Amino acid sequence: MITQVSIFLQNDNGRLAEAVRVISDAGLNMRALFLADTATFGLARIFCDQPEVAVQKLQEAGLRASLTPVVAVRVADEPGALASLLEFCDAKGFSIEYGYCFCTADGSAINVLKINDPSVDAMLEEAGFALVAPEEVYAL
Repeated sequence: MITQVSIFLQNDNGRLAEAVRVISDAGLNMRALFLADTATFGLARIFCDQPEVAVQKLQEAGLRASLTPVVAVRVADEPGALASLLEFCDAKGFSIEYGYCFCTADGSAINVLKINDPSVDAMLEEAGFALVAPEEVYAL
């Protein structure tokens, strides 16, 4: 598992900028940002080099932030790679709460999945999937 910073934001102008500024002012390096929103709120998901410090600083600034464990799996950046990963998860009965992915310069794709099952890492590795270590994600 790796740790993601999750920030609950009101869907108002400037709220995302405020959260990102807090992280920046703490001297933390944000490596990835994913944003989802509704008409009334937004949810930012962030990878940064010191997630525990980021959450502390965000909370001190009055923002609702938490640490979220997620699994990051490296697959080839080719048709069918994500489908194979998701089919494996389905066959094992893993419930995926949400996911997102991005490609890297080395020709692979990082698939980030929120799965509430403590056995997911071991089962993925046993099946031959390449898990991404926290220090690798935070250094992207």
